Amino acid sequence: MKRQLIHSFEEIISLENLFSAWQEFYRGKSSKKDVQLFVANLIDNIVALHEDLANKTYRHGGYEQFGISDPKPRQIHKAQVRDRVLHHAIYRILYPAFDTVFIADSFSCRTNKGTHKAMDRFQALAYKVSKNHTRTCWVLKCDIKKFFASIDHEVLIGILKERIADKNIIWLLQNVVGSFSIGKPGTGLPLGNLTSQLFCNVYMNEFDQFVKQKLKAKHYVRYADDFVFLSENQEWLNGQIPRIQEFLERKLKLRLHPDKIYIKSFAAGVDFLGWIHFPKYRRLRTVTKKRMFKRIKESPKPETLQSYLGVLSHGDSYGLAEEVISDYWLFSKKSF
Repeated sequence: MKRQLIHSFEEIISLENLFSAWQEFYRGKSSKKDVQLFVANLIDNIVALHEDLANKTYRHGGYEQFGISDPKPRQIHKAQVRDRVLHHAIYRILYPAFDTVFIADSFSCRTNKGTHKAMDRFQALAYKVSKNHTRTCWVLKCDIKKFFASIDHEVLIGILKERIADKNIIWLLQNVVGSFSIGKPGTGLPLGNLTSQLFCNVYMNEFDQFVKQKLKAKHYVRYADDFVFLSENQEWLNGQIPRIQEFLERKLKLRLHPDKIYIKSFAAGVDFLGWIHFPKYRRLRTVTKKRMFKRIKESPKPETLQSYLGVLSHGDSYGLAEEVISDYWLFSKKSF
């Protein structure tokens, strides 16, 4: 039996938690028109949200859709302000509780984790498996096809029920999860919801536990739907692929991306989280470099430059950083 988490519906919907959630949500959004409209009657809006939740008359609203390139085209679905405040209220209470059951080597959307720590952990495990790069370290790299769009609502709610005893919390989470679907009904989570980050980790934690408890994998790193296994035994890695596929399809109704499954030696260079990793260094992926230079040309602003220099500081990219600075000065002069 899975360990159930202790939290209450009343704690989530309390006025104290809703106002704290508002303060977190409001940072950096004061210039947004919909936020300004909400803050014009802030107290009344928060109290009304609380009463709707307490009376269980709350219904999640619709979404505004817009596209981004990050780096590939994605559709973002933005909820209404009152719903996004509620997302923060839910996240504030449930995330710390769920975080205690996640494995250490899950790095996406978690406090004190992130992409850079995931890459550092990946390289540390490669160092360990290869015995200080004196033996071959093999890497199985996979990701999931249309991850956010494929998450099954019924499966997700079933997982949440195994951890949460409070039926009122489940009612609330069903309301949020059921507010959106893409493709077929009952499937998909919106990229724009803060709660989607938590739900994805809850969903994929089932896979993480399978990897640790059933596959007995000692060297594994996951960031969202990208994950890697490391081993000195290439045949063992190859043998795990059908077991991984079977579990994902049967338990989570997810499918591996058929074009993004491969086994390579770490020495040959492994593409993970935007960088190509080698035993003693890592370099930025070619497509990422092209996107970076295009962005510098289109938006030669100081904050753009500093953002990319920050990214480059995490790899062996001194010469590339010099090129970025040179292009920044070139295009920033032309923009005047």
